[in-house]
Amino acid sequence: MWPYIARRLLQILPVLAIITFMVYALMLAIPGDPARALIGPGESLDEEQLAIIRKEHHLDEPVLVQYGIWLGNALQGDLGRSTQNQRPIAEELATRARVTLQFGIIAWILSAAIGVPAGIASAVYRGTAVDYVATVLSIGGVAIPNFWLGIMAILLFGVRLGWLPTQGYVDIFEDPAQGLRHMILPAFALGITSWALIMRQSRSAMLEVLAQDYVRTARAKGMREGTVIWVHALRNALLPVVTVFGLQTGRIFAGAVVIETLFGIPGMGNFMVQAIFARDFMAVQGAVLLMALAVLFANLITDIVYAWLDPRIKYDE
Repeated sequence: MWPYIARRLLQILPVLAIITFMVYALMLAIPGDPARALIGPGESLDEEQLAIIRKEHHLDEPVLVQYGIWLGNALQGDLGRSTQNQRPIAEELATRARVTLQFGIIAWILSAAIGVPAGIASAVYRGTAVDYVATVLSIGGVAIPNFWLGIMAILLFGVRLGWLPTQGYVDIFEDPAQGLRHMILPAFALGITSWALIMRQSRSAMLEVLAQDYVRTARAKGMREGTVIWVHALRNALLPVVTVFGLQTGRIFAGAVVIETLFGIPGMGNFMVQAIFARDFMAVQGAVLLMALAVLFANLITDIVYAWLDPRIKYDE
């Protein structure tokens, strides 16, 4: 296992380089003068002063040279300063990542807590009303955009009924009750697609496992149905579901860009949107780097959990 983990960690490096370089080049391709974006709005400089700024920030160098300078600084932990508030980007991302992490974990928990039991129930009661209702809801969850669902949730539970807050953020560790109240609607809007995918995958996997010989043998021995499902069948059925969980990491971060903006949550997604509109190159690069790292490590953890669930899987060969 350890040699496999070491190989995967080494494979992360070129992937990160490709992702960050593509984003760096695309940001430079956005219309406008990067030097003017660096000085911020409301400032007026002549061409000579702008030329000095370009030279100081290496904007007069080729793209590969600029990226190499940024990468060298990033490897030393220096992601630059944000042009929006002049704060070090590493400090800003540390604060924002804490918010997005809480937000994403709650969305994950909701997705798993609803999707896995619903998928299992749909498989066990195949062809019944339970199966049909779960299938229809899962199709709707995949088809409905999460931002539209978020708007509808705001109108219903926030504006019309007044049950839950629709804007802002409260740290769960400082005030758990208020923190959860502020996170319920955005986490639900973000996690609905993941819930639907997890439910469909859980159903398919459980149907396949329930048709295996060892499940029929367990039933023939007179074991209780609950023991057969939750002890013998569930562990093997979770293998493909774990893959879906790993893939949802990227979806969580991608959805956070929209949902955090919609609900006014000061997380990494909201920070990235503001940075893109302000042409804050260094902030966008830092956010992309952190998100890419999170997704890649989530995929690595997914493979490790695979080996734990099924000892037959060998990675050292």
